[in-house]
Amino acid sequence: MASNAEKGGRVAVIVAHPDDETMWACGLLLKHAELDLTIIALNHRTDPDRAPRFHRALARYGARGDLGALRDGGREDELPEGQVEETILHLLPRATFDLVLTHSPRGEYTEHKFHDEVSDAVRVLFEQGRLQANELWHFAYDDDGARSVPHPAQNASLVLPLTQAQFRDKLAIIQGIYGFGPDAWETVNAPRTEAFRRVRPDPAEPGLPSLLLDPGRVL
Repeated sequence: MASNAEKGGRVAVIVAHPDDETMWACGLLLKHAELDLTIIALNHRTDPDRAPRFHRALARYGARGDLGALRDGGREDELPEGQVEETILHLLPRATFDLVLTHSPRGEYTEHKFHDEVSDAVRVLFEQGRLQANELWHFAYDDDGARSVPHPAQNASLVLPLTQAQFRDKLAIIQGIYGFGPDAWETVNAPRTEAFRRVRPDPAEPGLPSLLLDPGRVL
């Protein structure tokens, strides 16, 4: 039987917190169960509640993964230079993938600095050649300066409207695995339409193949 890597390619999802992979990409990840999927989150490694929940989520996605122990940079505090990059490389099982998916440089909502720092660290690793992939995608959401729930950004090149069943699956992970209540921020703000921006190769270049789809099309 062919491995996931042979069938669908190796994909790394690099996020700040456990549950970010579900908030911003659950539908995509469940839709493509053929992928050889690695998910890493950069903090809460020793959290007695969130760490085991993350590993249950990995099992739901059929993914491998790990947690880091970085202090959450939050909205103001900056982490030491290079620490995020080194943590990413330490957590990943390899440095070469078909697709890497991570936060937007401006995050997904107003404003969580740690999301921005993770995105910037992935950019630096690509520029240094220490992390390589045929494709790099960002989550592509906007909340209109905190005036709305996160929704697909205008620069999104790839969108996935979730069916009712897909959205139920997403809420089942957010609530059933991660334990957020019906009024929690994560439940209320979970996007019903997921959105991504393909950064590498340049999405403006025509005719470039994609691991999951042709550029500019609905997933």
